[in-house]
Amino acid sequence: MSETKPALYTSLSPALLNLYDISSSIVVIIDVLRATSTIATALCNGAKEIIPVDSVNECIRIGRQIEAITAGERDGKVAEGLQYGNSPFEYPSSFIAGKTLVLTTTNGTKLLHMALNNGAHEIITGSFANIDAVCEYLLQKNKPVLLACAAWKDRVNIEDTLFAGAVISKLKQQFSINCDASQMALNMFDDAAKDLFEFMKAKQASHYLRLSSFGLEKDIKHCLTFNTAPVLPLYKQGKLIRG
Repeated sequence: MSETKPALYTSLSPALLNLYDISSSIVVIIDVLRATSTIATALCNGAKEIIPVDSVNECIRIGRQIEAITAGERDGKVAEGLQYGNSPFEYPSSFIAGKTLVLTTTNGTKLLHMALNNGAHEIITGSFANIDAVCEYLLQKNKPVLLACAAWKDRVNIEDTLFAGAVISKLKQQFSINCDASQMALNMFDDAAKDLFEFMKAKQASHYLRLSSFGLEKDIKHCLTFNTAPVLPLYKQGKLIRG
């Protein structure tokens, strides 16, 4: 058996996704604030499935068609015409258990569809909420990995880069990492690891400023906490299900 380690790369923005051949890779969609944190939370709390879509109109259409909960945001606020937003706190098990959620967000669900269109071998979603489940799965599969950061409207952001760095910190012995973006993410995470929230605040992270201006510091803190929703969201036939 070959001892060659699988390669791990990091795409810091959706605008860079087309630079990577993902036809044999597991693509990890990362949108820490807040789509992938909310996806993990809803599935952990018993959601039947989550249908990620890239437009508000499509979200409304599918929601009507299958009588599902429609949710999502644009620019950090509940999108017009949708019932719920993109906060993990909106999806306790008392509300979401057994239900289907149709979700659209500014960055994360759009990136998932880009990865799909670019021929991703497999897609999962990652956040601090489910970091150990993600890392265990990647180790077990032993395939090439692309950590795909949703960023903010194609601009690199700190929190998704930090999550990529946290994953690399856990996997660096088992994967071949010949990628400057991955090294940058790892270095940033090493600097921030003691207190991710304080790091975001001290660095005036754009998403920290945006969400805290809406009074959502509690969401930010929650989304930067490890393993609050230890499930693996796996994309299969148009839906995210518990892997």
